Amino acid sequence: MTGSSPAYHIPVLLSEAMDGLNIRANGIYVDCTFGGGGHSAEILSHLNKDGRLYAFDQDADAKRNALSDERFHFIPHNFRHLQRFLRLNNISCVDGILADLGVSSHQFDEADRGFSTRMNAALDMRMDERQVLTAAEILRTYSEKDLHRIFEQYGEVTNSKTLARSIVSLRRITAFGTVSEFKQSVAPLVKGNPNRWFAQVFQALRIEVNDEIGALREMLKQIPALLRPAGRIAIISFHSLEDRMVKQFFRNGTFEEQDNLNPYETSPPKTLQVITKKPITPSEKELQQNPRARSAKLRIAEKI
Repeated sequence: MTGSSPAYHIPVLLSEAMDGLNIRANGIYVDCTFGGGGHSAEILSHLNKDGRLYAFDQDADAKRNALSDERFHFIPHNFRHLQRFLRLNNISCVDGILADLGVSSHQFDEADRGFSTRMNAALDMRMDERQVLTAAEILRTYSEKDLHRIFEQYGEVTNSKTLARSIVSLRRITAFGTVSEFKQSVAPLVKGNPNRWFAQVFQALRIEVNDEIGALREMLKQIPALLRPAGRIAIISFHSLEDRMVKQFFRNGTFEEQDNLNPYETSPPKTLQVITKKPITPSEKELQQNPRARSAKLRIAEKI
């Protein structure tokens, strides 16, 4: 088996995720976020000759890490289309699903992708380069209201309203085509630690460019129908909004807080049993080896 690339992306919470999946040797599994193939390689190591693994990744670069193993099948699409492409492979239900929602180290480290605040490049941030929308296009065309929304909700930027208003004013004279152009233009607005502030701004743009919240919502809705009884789903998230969505869906089968549910409506029947009452977080040893894992949270649920 070849292809797994630790240099591309160090798999986060690897042993914890494998334990959580409770892998059956002859089962069918899905890695929703293949990346460097670290999680996939570990899943395959738990499978016998009858087991199968289907890996999704919309980033064309990830395909270069595809594992040379007859039990492995790479699907070059967003995991929001999970059910559709599994059915095209004659798979109607599976024994386990894993998703690591973090951006791969490779995407941050490849300057020309525009994900990093550290290197100058076109403001791109597309995980799937087949799509049209880029970060630069968002800055050029979004209304002040929509810019405020994404910076506040997706980046938790302290002065998100001021930033949105300033961008609308500045774009009349600035193209915002590159990382450097954007950073220089909004530098007077930085609050607190510049590195942290820009990281939050870039995170918000990335989430919007790739519709990460929408994709997660669509994927989660498909889980109850895809998992076999006693099958498990393990999701590693890095953003409070994502973690809250996963937590609510695992508990209630809905994205609404329990207190906000209409008392006159019948609650959806429970299809998942929460395995992790609290999210699993990286150990001190893992954080020393991989500081980028610091905000990771793993939640696990089992099909009833």
